[in-house]
Amino acid sequence: MTQTAKNNSALLKRLFRYAKPYQLILFTSAILAVVLAPLNALTPYLTHIMVDEYIMKSDLDGLRNISLLYLLILLLTTVLRYFFVIMTNRLGQYVIHDLRNDVFRHLLSMRMSYFDKTPVGTNTTRTVSDLESVNVVFSEGLITIIADIIGLLTLLGVMFYTSIKLTLISLISMPLLIIASYIFKESVKKSFQRVRNEVARMNGFLQESLSGMRIIQLFSSEKFINKKFKEINTTYTQANIDGIFYYAVFFPVVEIISAASLGFMVWWGAQGVLDQSVTIGQLVAFPMFLTRLFQPIRMLADKFNSLQMGLIASNRIFDTLDHSENDLNMGTIRPNSIKGDIQFENIMFGYQAQVPVLKSINFEVKAGTSLAIVGNTGSGKTTIISLLNRLYEFDSGNIYIDGVSIKQYDLHFLRRKMGLVLQDVFLFYGTLKDNISLFDPEISLDSIIEASIAIGAHEFIEALPGGYDYQVAERGANLSLGQRQLISFVRALVFNPDILILDEATSSVDSYTESIIQNAIKRLITKRTSIIIAHRLSTIKHADQIISLQNGKIVEKGTHEELLTQTDGLYSRLIHTHFTNN
Repeated sequence: MTQTAKNNSALLKRLFRYAKPYQLILFTSAILAVVLAPLNALTPYLTHIMVDEYIMKSDLDGLRNISLLYLLILLLTTVLRYFFVIMTNRLGQYVIHDLRNDVFRHLLSMRMSYFDKTPVGTNTTRTVSDLESVNVVFSEGLITIIADIIGLLTLLGVMFYTSIKLTLISLISMPLLIIASYIFKESVKKSFQRVRNEVARMNGFLQESLSGMRIIQLFSSEKFINKKFKEINTTYTQANIDGIFYYAVFFPVVEIISAASLGFMVWWGAQGVLDQSVTIGQLVAFPMFLTRLFQPIRMLADKFNSLQMGLIASNRIFDTLDHSENDLNMGTIRPNSIKGDIQFENIMFGYQAQVPVLKSINFEVKAGTSLAIVGNTGSGKTTIISLLNRLYEFDSGNIYIDGVSIKQYDLHFLRRKMGLVLQDVFLFYGTLKDNISLFDPEISLDSIIEASIAIGAHEFIEALPGGYDYQVAERGANLSLGQRQLISFVRALVFNPDILILDEATSSVDSYTESIIQNAIKRLITKRTSIIIAHRLSTIKHADQIISLQNGKIVEKGTHEELLTQTDGLYSRLIHTHFTNN
């Protein structure tokens, strides 16, 4: 067995494990495949009997009876084939339904490093397009191929039983058909791989273009982006055209081979009728036999390709499921509450190997106190927050909360105990209420309203059409920056976190909105451990402790007043060159 065959076998075994909960449907489909096989061969044979035994002998009563039997078999075949198609397609839909859930659940568990390296369009293709291709493994793939093979073997058996001579004559062209089918299968396989790759590429580019439409239009780059899309679209179209070419060549070739075989068989059979070695009924039945013989063979090549397409898609999906870059929830500790003592101990981290972003970071935040982090762009401020939330795993050192390593805490528990407000607020398409609760049914509307009043957002929310049921556009496009920022504060508060993180949370709001937020921050940080990253002096000057970062290292620690005394220090320079401008 070749390596490819072994890989395909392993993929099929893994796919059919997903069919295990639907064994009844799978078993029923297999039974229907076995039953349909002889029925497919029976009608041509009955035609032979009808002509030789009843028409040629003028037996009208027998002809009527066998005609009724003929119609009954046709009806039974139609009904059984209907259920066979329904069963196989339903099985496929059930399998991809479960697979899609597994893929999406797995994507939710991935580390941020995976999304940093993997285009959104690629994951979209995996979750939608590739999974739809998997459906053909069941609807048009393995089960139907097995059914067709059983049908062909049964048909050949009946053909040999009817006339050995005519059967052998009919099979003369079979080697040509097999060769043509093999060439077609291999060519289409390569074409499909190209198509799938180009689909993923197009999805990724389209996703990025739509997400970045604001930037494209602001910089008048529509012409260049459109040119790039045309290039991708042309490559994708050419891949499809190549596939169409193979189909356009293969099917006429098969028709020519089958027509030649039929013509030769009729010519030979007619001579057999004349010398009485072949009956009229046999000669009439064999064109029907040949139709049922060549059509499945012709379709088998296409079905093998469909199966191969499904297996290629399955392989891409399982590659995603097997991806090791996920948040392994190794922790088990879930205390009723946490005090909020935070300690960073010799933390080293880099997004890429040998390129450190944080270098021996050491600091401590006592429960109920506030820490402000300042530094130039790229100094590592946001990275510290990402490590605390375990969006990324640090390379060495350790981070403790209440004296316990964060890796020992249950991951979901840990993150639920932290409230995060980001500069770039992400809002989903849906109601304002759902955006605040993030679809958590345990968060009531009353608690949302209470949090909104505390933050100072209730007034503007109530003024919106529908209030808390206001329909938010994708990414919050129908809300101002300040409104989105306030909503993010409400979202953080409603989860009642023990640790509050403000990542440049007021950098995008006007002075009036900032004054509202500053009052809210005072309420939020009371009796909570808070870490603040900000561009505005008003946000950090009252912090209990401030650290200055430079090139991934802590260069200063102290209070606002203490650091200002270091006139040549980083904090002092930032205050005079940056914060005063805000």
